Order: sequence, then structure tokens, then C-alpha cells
Amino acid sequence: MANTNNVFATPLVKAASLQSRAYVTFLAGNGDYWKGVVGLAKGLRKVKSAYPLVVAVLPDVPEDHRQKLLSQGCIIRDIEPVYPPENQTQFAMAYYVINYSKLRIWEFVEYSKMIYLDGDIQVFSNIDHLFDMPKGYFYAVKDCFCEKTWSDSPQYKIGYCQQCPNKVQWPSNLGPKPPLYFNAGMFVYEPSLSIYDDLLSSVKTTPPTSFAEQDFLNMFFRDVYRPIPSDYNLVLAMLWRHPENIKMTNVKVVHYCAAGSKPWRYTGEEENMDRKDIKKLVKMWWDIYDDKSLDYKPTTIRALVNPEAETDDGVAEILVALSKAGIVNMVSAPRAA
Repeated sequence: MANTNNVFATPLVKAASLQSRAYVTFLAGNGDYWKGVVGLAKGLRKVKSAYPLVVAVLPDVPEDHRQKLLSQGCIIRDIEPVYPPENQTQFAMAYYVINYSKLRIWEFVEYSKMIYLDGDIQVFSNIDHLFDMPKGYFYAVKDCFCEKTWSDSPQYKIGYCQQCPNKVQWPSNLGPKPPLYFNAGMFVYEPSLSIYDDLLSSVKTTPPTSFAEQDFLNMFFRDVYRPIPSDYNLVLAMLWRHPENIKMTNVKVVHYCAAGSKPWRYTGEEENMDRKDIKKLVKMWWDIYDDKSLDYKPTTIRALVNPEAETDDGVAEILVALSKAGIVNMVSAPRAA
């Protein structure tokens, strides 16, 4: 007689191990950002990602928004806000202060590795392979210093940008050249309680700066940061600031972070928003968001073994775990006569 336990357990064990990895995003408030998260969940399904999307939500996210995310297969994780020390810093954007709460995702230690994606990001090609990069490093895409939001920085004032470092040399009278600086809208990291504790301790004693948690993360992970290509986090300003560095056919992840570019709020009226490439990228986002075939459909697995049998404890445990996670609906197979 064939060993049905082994036949069934192999794919289940593989499925269970997949759950030690996940994508994660962050949601706060009762506004319309949930639409971005729904779009992201559907985008990950479209590219056939093997991993779930976890949403770290603050208490002010209303129940109906949470239900919309659950209906799209998201895993909801409640978190509490994190606030920096009070000072007179003017943030580049007023809402940046709440983004310090993203630090809570280092506490998600049930996952060995995670890829963080802002809610205004869309994934157009499978990027699961990023989970396989060497451990112990923080991976993200280099930012651009050319937009007006950087106007108070020395980089902006002298025209220096790490996207084209040879165009304007960093003057020696300003001291050492700035270290590589990443955009924190997308990064690959490893949850860790010790790092989580260090992050929260450090944020209490680190004065806030213009780019809030992004500046803080750049300082904290400076020594272990490793840059990855812009294809994994295309900040839209790159299209008009550094087009020579972008090949659209290679772009896998688009970050709709330029003013007026959020697809669910798009009017085309703001600066640069009437460009053909922007209009195309907004349409690509809507094509995914409106695609009913990408709506979450729980998978039903009919067990080949009896989950209640003593010899099948391991398989039963995996089945129950997957069922609770919303990955499968478990139905026991009928017994043979």
C-alpha cells in the first residue's frame, strides 16, 4: 500500500515553510490608503507570489477597512503607534511622524525574513527571489535627492545626487561624502526581537529629522545596508530626474510616491502627472485593482489522511495552521468503506 502520509506531507511541509517568509505593509488612519493595500495584495497574486501579505495596522484603522483587507487574503497584525521625541523639526511631509510605527514590524519574529512595501507600491513582476539573498543585511534601493522635498538638504542645494555622483562632485569643504541613502518604501529585512528593542530604544534618544523614520533607518542600518537596483523600487521622480538610469522593461516594482501620483486619487493635474509614462503606470495599477479575477479565493484542500489519526499528527498540525492563516480551507476526505 502506498505511503499516503509522505505523499501528502511533502507539499504541506513545503507550504508551511513558505510561511516563514512574508511581504508586509503598514496602514494607519481612516482615509483611502486601504485601496493601495488592496491593490498591492492583488498585484502580488497577479505575479503569483508564493508568500502572504501581512498588514501592520494601527488602532485608528476602522473595522470596515480591516474587513476589506481580510477579504483580499491579507493577514492583519495590530500594532501600537511609535512616536519620536518632540522637537522643532519640520518634517518633509506632515504625516511622516506616524511612519515611525513601522518599526513595530521587526517584532514579527514568526517570519524569518520579510519584504516591506509601502501601500502606494505596486508589484508588476515576481520578486520572491529577494527572500533568498544572504542573511544579515538590509537591502533597499538608493534614493534620489533632486526633488523639492529635499530642498533643505546640502545635497539638493549643491545639486549632488547619488544617482549620478559624478555629475556634481561633493565638495571637500562640506566634510565626508554622505553615505549611501536608501528609500524606505521598500526593503528586505529579518525580524528580530533584539533589533526591535534596539530600534525602539534608539528612536527615543534620536532627534527627528526631515524624513522621519527613513532618516532613522538609514542611520541605524548604515553598516549593513546593501543597495539593490532601482527596478525593485522605482520612485517616480527617477523618470524625469534620471531617465538614463531607468529601463522600464526591467522595472518590477513601482512606487507611486510623487505628488499627485496615487492612482486612487489621480487627476493628472499636478506637476509631471500629465506625462505619458505616468498615465500608463496609473492605468496599469487600475487594471490590477479592477480585475475581479484577482480577488482572493481561499483554496480548499481535501485531506488525503485523517487529521485525527495519531500517526498523522504532524500533517494535521500543518493543515490546521494553514487553515487558521486563511491559506486553505481544510476538509477531511471521506473514509474508505
